[in-house]
Amino acid sequence: MQSACTAVIAISGIRVAIGLSALAAAAGIHAPAKGFHQDAIRVPMMLLALFGSLINLFVIWKVRSLRNKPASLWRKQPLTRSKLNSERLQIALSILTLILLTAEWITHPMVHRVP
Repeated sequence: MQSACTAVIAISGIRVAIGLSALAAAAGIHAPAKGFHQDAIRVPMMLLALFGSLINLFVIWKVRSLRNKPASLWRKQPLTRSKLNSERLQIALSILTLILLTAEWITHPMVHRVP
């Protein structure tokens, strides 16, 4: 399970870098999308971000549910403050990603005047 968590955190950083570069490339443009912001790149990246966020939320939910099962209570260690903060940050970033994906889906046609 630890390896899966490491992979999820690494992918989160890559998603942020791709999203910020696409945002910088498209800022303030009222023309058809080009480069990083064209549909051939934008749609797969949005799907990757969507699936990554949902997988991230699922992994955190699964870890928390396994941690709270009666069978694991005998070996349960209290969470450190940093571990709890890390989980909360991952949840917040995943929810923020979902909000930004929704905003992109709604505003893209308005900004680029796509019918």
